Amino acid sequence: MTANELREQTVDELRGKERELAEQLFALRLNKETGQLQKPSKVREVKRDLARVLTVLREKQAGGDVR
Repeated sequence: MTANELREQTVDELRGKERELAEQLFALRLNKETGQLQKPSKVREVKRDLARVLTVLREKQAGGDVR
């Protein structure tokens, strides 16, 4: 998922995506601690996607259409 794809979404869609990614990150961290995580790189990927979503949300809330 790229930032440009996220910028095309509405604020409500981004908030839903934020919740989804936060829950996914929690589950991945839990699996990591219990030794059940198959792909450790997935944690990094989800964290970066979450950061992208949060960045685009802040841009939209500030009223700037930064590209």
